[in-house]
Amino acid sequence: MHMQFSQDSQNHYFFSQPHQPFFVLAFVSGFVTMLIFLLSYKGVLNLAVSSLDFHIYGLTYLMFTPAFLAFLFTTFPKFSSTPAIKKEKYMSIFSLFYLGSILFLLGSIVSSILSSVAMVLLFIAHFKSVLILKKIYDSTSNNNKTDMFWILLSLKFSLLAHFLFIIAMLFYPPLMGLSTEISTYLYLFLLTFSVAQRMVPFFSHILVEKNPKLLKIILTLLILHILLEGIYTHASFITDIALGYFIAKELLRWDIYFPNPNPLLWILHIALYWVPVAFILAGITNFISMVSDIHFLALDVHTLLLGFVFTMLIGFGTRVTLGHSGNTMQADKWTSYLFYWTQVVVVIRILLSFFAAFTQNFMILFDLSVLVWLIIFVGWGVRFFAVLITGKKLKS
Repeated sequence: MHMQFSQDSQNHYFFSQPHQPFFVLAFVSGFVTMLIFLLSYKGVLNLAVSSLDFHIYGLTYLMFTPAFLAFLFTTFPKFSSTPAIKKEKYMSIFSLFYLGSILFLLGSIVSSILSSVAMVLLFIAHFKSVLILKKIYDSTSNNNKTDMFWILLSLKFSLLAHFLFIIAMLFYPPLMGLSTEISTYLYLFLLTFSVAQRMVPFFSHILVEKNPKLLKIILTLLILHILLEGIYTHASFITDIALGYFIAKELLRWDIYFPNPNPLLWILHIALYWVPVAFILAGITNFISMVSDIHFLALDVHTLLLGFVFTMLIGFGTRVTLGHSGNTMQADKWTSYLFYWTQVVVVIRILLSFFAAFTQNFMILFDLSVLVWLIIFVGWGVRFFAVLITGKKLKS
């Protein structure tokens, strides 16, 4: 594939701000990954890599990572009062992500060698992205770099998790579990929470004094969670309960008005409330799994990543898309329904785990959980791709 982005796109609106191509790539990748995963799970497609590894890698590094970069490439320079990232820099990274994503999706069907090459390409793009953000962090003279520090720390964990995943895929499969634990808790969750604890109170006009120990305590408990899982599967239920209790107490202190009449805030608030629910649910189900033979089909990971990270992604993605395109910062009916639909995705995935734990007939719910996921990606794309690609003005 010959790529001419740098020449063809010099003056194209689509490439004028980093969040635009990265969001579109993330949403298309999220849709295609789940479609391929569904077809492989049903036996329609035989993948060159395991279905589960494909599912984890595709969503972590083809969907969430470009989506995070869409947001961070836009906001990190603003956090640090430094100039915007130059177009040629973010376009070279986008080109690598684009090429790597296509090769990985294709390679997973055709050849594991192709998907291995794709993972190396994606890792290079990922590494270069973190380097750009680190340079911005190092060059800023802001006194308050705490939030940026935490975002950067979780990005360093993301590189470690990505590296371990590639090593596990190519040479040493037992590392897969550790890679997934690090990417779930120290990357996807910690990064999203680091951004949320700064931005959500700010957007909501909540003038609450920050707890300076908040992220340190969370990081300590997350590392303990991973260590306990490494020692004995499901033993992390202790830290999960502690995390749920501690974060719930913190959110109550913030006094977030709920439900907020503004959907653009409501979606961010409900995402935050999913955090203690996810950890307490994880604690209870992990304890049950440890003392019995009942397993909940990765309920802990999905409640956290869909309830919190994915809901927050849709909320922030919509906000950034509206705010940087000259559209009014308000959610119309279509957008509000999309926000409600994110919660349908979360609830059906939770039900799937409970059905899988207690009955044999859960495939209908599995199909349904994938279907509702695909619907939200189509719905969001229909509504916002034109805004990202051409700068379309929405009718309010």
